[in-house]
Amino acid sequence: MTSIDTMMKAYRLMCTARAMAEKYEANRQVCKYVHSTSRGHEAIQLATAFQLLPCDYVSPYYRDESILLGLGFTPYQLMLQLLAKRDDIFTGGREYYSHPNYRGNDKPTIIHQSSATGMQVIPTTGVAQGLQFLENIHADSLPLGPAGELPVVICSLGDASVTEGEVSEAFQFAILKKLPIIYLVQDNNWGISVSSDEARAMDAYDYAAGFPGMGRVRIDGSNFEESFDNMRRIIQYVRQHRSPYLVQAKVPLLGHHTSGVRKEFYRSQEDWNKHLQDDPGPKLRRRLLESGVSDLDLQQIETDAAQFVDNQFALAVQSPEPDPATVADHVFVPATVTEEKGDRTGNGKGDKIIMVDAALFAIRELMEDFPEAVLYGQDVGRRLGGVFREAATLAEQFGDHRVFNTAIQEAYIIGSTVGMSAVGLKPIVEVQFADYIYPGLNQLVTEISKSSYLSCGKFPVQTVIRIPIGAYGGGGPYHSGSIETTLLSIKGIKIAYPSNAADMKGLMKAAFLDPNPVVMLEHKGLYWSKVPGTEDAKAYEPSRDYVLPFGKGMVVAEADTAKVNEGSSCCIITYGMGVYWAKAAARQYPGQVEIIDLRTLFPLDEELVYSTVKKHGKCLVLTEEQQNNSFAEALAGRISRNCFQWLDAPVEVLGARNLPAVPMNMVLEQAMLPNPSKVASIINQLLNC
Repeated sequence: MTSIDTMMKAYRLMCTARAMAEKYEANRQVCKYVHSTSRGHEAIQLATAFQLLPCDYVSPYYRDESILLGLGFTPYQLMLQLLAKRDDIFTGGREYYSHPNYRGNDKPTIIHQSSATGMQVIPTTGVAQGLQFLENIHADSLPLGPAGELPVVICSLGDASVTEGEVSEAFQFAILKKLPIIYLVQDNNWGISVSSDEARAMDAYDYAAGFPGMGRVRIDGSNFEESFDNMRRIIQYVRQHRSPYLVQAKVPLLGHHTSGVRKEFYRSQEDWNKHLQDDPGPKLRRRLLESGVSDLDLQQIETDAAQFVDNQFALAVQSPEPDPATVADHVFVPATVTEEKGDRTGNGKGDKIIMVDAALFAIRELMEDFPEAVLYGQDVGRRLGGVFREAATLAEQFGDHRVFNTAIQEAYIIGSTVGMSAVGLKPIVEVQFADYIYPGLNQLVTEISKSSYLSCGKFPVQTVIRIPIGAYGGGGPYHSGSIETTLLSIKGIKIAYPSNAADMKGLMKAAFLDPNPVVMLEHKGLYWSKVPGTEDAKAYEPSRDYVLPFGKGMVVAEADTAKVNEGSSCCIITYGMGVYWAKAAARQYPGQVEIIDLRTLFPLDEELVYSTVKKHGKCLVLTEEQQNNSFAEALAGRISRNCFQWLDAPVEVLGARNLPAVPMNMVLEQAMLPNPSKVASIINQLLNC
């Protein structure tokens, strides 16, 4: 039996949530930013919140203000986000209402998540994955409850979002690994204006039957006692048995979808009346009256809640707006590697190593030094060690719990790093080919890149995402693509593109130590220096402590001072395979060509680029990507703007031909790509301007 005290607490908060919704509706001009309320969902949300401990993690979604009230957040705190005010404790006025994130010892941890429906399921499942890892290695950092309780994870989602493919990826991983997570599906029969009959062949409960090992239950989410008793039982079960569970809670929708998509746009009066019959507030009120609580006491609760909300709203309205000067704060948290350190040449001892081994050796050393480092992705585990052998022997050395295979789930591979990072792990993950980044792009854009900025620096995502890239030797249209322009359009991530073994090791170390998300683009054609002319990609292995900061390019070929002074020189700005095309072409023009290897594409060493262009007055930006609308063309535009008065000729750009894909046939492949001959032709044009 649920206690009277618990039901009274729930009723007070239901009255509070209702009064908040009414206040917002009555002040639509003030509450001008889009928002949803929890009206109709209050019972299941409060029943869930009341069970949670500070050691737990919870991911509410955009209609879950009652979960937040149940956790102890005040209406004032929530209203500051509603009104996008400066003192919004969650995001400082940057995020929609009921989009919380929180770190503290008094409440469960709430990672940042987007409002893209269903996308939160992968990051939140990543939290459970991380907690399981900490539990299995008996880590001191595993959060525990006051009586030693093990943590659980709650992931809240709407019924309409269960049809998202990324939800399936998360469910698959949760049952495969037996993760301690509860998927709370609040089913109000609507996905904006689309009814459940239109959108799905089964509800979440039936869908969960297809995932063996997933516990599941249907409950009346409008009945507080039923919700409370079920959530108490289920959360206790998951605390003890450490396996996933799905709760389908049937609830009414008693508000608008959002303040901008109003119920009268798409709902009939008949549908509205049907939902109104299941309003959790009147249901709980009747139950309290049956239990002996007086009507006067309940009226007093209702009056007090309305007055409290009035006062809190007035305070929130009067609170200050954000300072415009802070708009660019927290895109990244400060990098830990800011200068080059260690011995780049390793004292020149032994044989030179190839790039693929440089990455392998860097990760091996990192995993030896950081027990919280884990490596996963498709085929990187035991047996194969990566399709390029880039993770060979690591699983044998560090164990299957630290180096392991995943399914073909690029979204999960990338998005789970949000949750892994949030619990203190340092994930290194791999997407097998650059062409396969696109299924994971949703997670990279909506979750990873925005997390630091929208959490005001509370939840930066510390992860390294390795991506083999580039064309050579007939890889064909789905194993040869270049994606840097796509990635560079995403703000909030860093991107490295090493061209040699020494840079590979130094940048890999810096990427791992950076508290922000980093993508490592690793050219397949440079991995083993098998492509003619790429012998210089080999290097003596740098020392164990060697790190190379991001945003520092390198002069890899210098022009003669005399040639520069007489105006018969030019420079090439490039990276990756372009370094070797440029070197080969420059041999035809001794002392006349200076070559800059960018090494990282974001941050970019603009100081080196601009000073080099100003020195020579003639510049070629060289890329492997298709040329039109590329990063290289954008960089050429920036060079033209910043170096205009020093230029003796227009900035040239050379990239691959503007075709949809790299053809399989190697003759056609070469016809599409830049090469030393094409580069030499442009050098000749520049020198003869």
